[in-house]
Amino acid sequence: MQHSLTISTRQQADVLERVLRVTRHRGFLVQSMQIEQFNDQEQSGYRIELSVTSERPIEHLTNQLVKLFDVEQVQLTQLQAVASPKAAIA
Repeated sequence: MQHSLTISTRQQADVLERVLRVTRHRGFLVQSMQIEQFNDQEQSGYRIELSVTSERPIEHLTNQLVKLFDVEQVQLTQLQAVASPKAAIA
């Protein structure tokens, strides 16, 4: 399954490394990643658009990402089935 997430974080030097580490440790493969820095009157941070694939439930990843200290919000923006190469053989 392919999933797209939008993650809002505080602006900390190592927050991107932590997001990627949790993603890898939960068994998800990063297909694409887009990072946008934002600054407004109340706060500054990053908006991360992350596209991942895995056969594991996406909740395994989202539940861990929201536990990271600098992560403020995680939104599942897209859910898409990806055909497995093994399925074409059978």
